[in-house]
Amino acid sequence: GAASAPANPPSRLSARRNRPEGKVLETVGVFEAPKQHGKYETGQLFLHSVFGYRGIVLFPWQARLYDRDVASPVTEKSENVAGHGSKEVKGKTHTYYQVLIDARDCPHISQRSQTEAVTFLANHDDSRALYAIPGLDYVSHEDILPYSSTDQVPIQHELFERFLMYDQTKVPPFVARDTLCAWQEKNHPWLELSDVHRETTENIRVTVIPFYMGMREAQNSHVYWWRYCIRLENLDSEVVQLRERHWRIFSLSGTLETVRGRGVVGREPVLSKEQPAFQYSSHVSLQASSGHMWGTFRFERPDGSHFDVRIPPFSLESNKDEKTPPSGLHW
Repeated sequence: GAASAPANPPSRLSARRNRPEGKVLETVGVFEAPKQHGKYETGQLFLHSVFGYRGIVLFPWQARLYDRDVASPVTEKSENVAGHGSKEVKGKTHTYYQVLIDARDCPHISQRSQTEAVTFLANHDDSRALYAIPGLDYVSHEDILPYSSTDQVPIQHELFERFLMYDQTKVPPFVARDTLCAWQEKNHPWLELSDVHRETTENIRVTVIPFYMGMREAQNSHVYWWRYCIRLENLDSEVVQLRERHWRIFSLSGTLETVRGRGVVGREPVLSKEQPAFQYSSHVSLQASSGHMWGTFRFERPDGSHFDVRIPPFSLESNKDEKTPPSGLHW
């Protein structure tokens, strides 16, 4: 992680600096009480409670959280998601934040979380299909440990001074520039998360956030792209390792695809008490405007036994009011 435990009150927040002769702790701010109610404002500094990085809130999103671990108060009806029988889950509103990650902390979290969590389809004149904006993340309200700092540039990120400016009369003292508002307005169909899906199997919690990325025309047919961000969390003290993934992808065009493979994104992460979480994102394309995905992750215990963890079913929906493709960071 990139932060030490707070000392005695007033609690101070310290971050490690890697030096050849060892790690030096330096104070970066003072912890504040986490908000039980209400949202954090644009410009709020925070420490990520799971990955330990320093960050700053750009703006909030309202998402529907579908939590399969919480029994629905209504009579359970069976719902058929592309042949996947499961109990009906009601979504409840939950606040997520678009945030910037401090570049100094990226090396420390790179084994635990992809710091390029936000990707776009490139413009048509660009030959690369996808491009990523580094150091942008989506953070749930309860992941935020707020702090304050007297530093006028407390977060190192190439977009920090482009998006935010210091205003000592405000609390927090960083306010959105017009460029941040314009960027959000222009790209919100590709930034916005609307649904978050969560399910726990044998103390391994899987959270999935799908995003629509747009449509491409190829060989007289339409290809629709989504990305999905997945966080795996070990809520138990036993060490487990992810070994395989097994996906089913159903397209509205009627096709059902099965994808099996070792690990995820070329990795087989170990989830332990010290490092309980792993987060990554990937992409999927369909030749239809909507579909579903579900599946399992196979984990291995220290004794060599295996168990399957369910990936909650989630729908891939295209934005009906699709406008121009995202324009990235060019205004």
